[in-house]
Amino acid sequence: MRKLIRSPLTWLVAAELLVVAFLVVFAWSMLANASRQVVISPSIELPGDSADASSALPDFPGVGPALRGPIPGLNLNSTFWRARLAELNREQVVLAQLQWRLVHGAMDAMKRYVETVVLPAVRRAEHGGGLPALA
Repeated sequence: MRKLIRSPLTWLVAAELLVVAFLVVFAWSMLANASRQVVISPSIELPGDSADASSALPDFPGVGPALRGPIPGLNLNSTFWRARLAELNREQVVLAQLQWRLVHGAMDAMKRYVETVVLPAVRRAEHGGGLPALA
């Protein structure tokens, strides 16, 4: 047991478990905070309001205490996603064309090497009757 406690691997595993537990707690708190209710600031004025109208807060249509907003950083607009995916697809096409050129360039280089270096050496070896003598 004493050997296990003195082992650096034991301490590394314990530290790793501590880091993972911290990250899980942090992610859980971020998720819990993202689902809180949306609060509208009372300092926002509607376009038709005047500063001397009344001190009561204006009524915002369609806003109730049970409304929840979207998760921060997540845009749910379909036109936004269509534009991003179209941009991604364009970049994917450019990448595929680049890969196509690289692979076919390498294939052409290998084909030229085989035709100009390997095949003539094989033909010389077949017709010459053997390998050249070592000096």
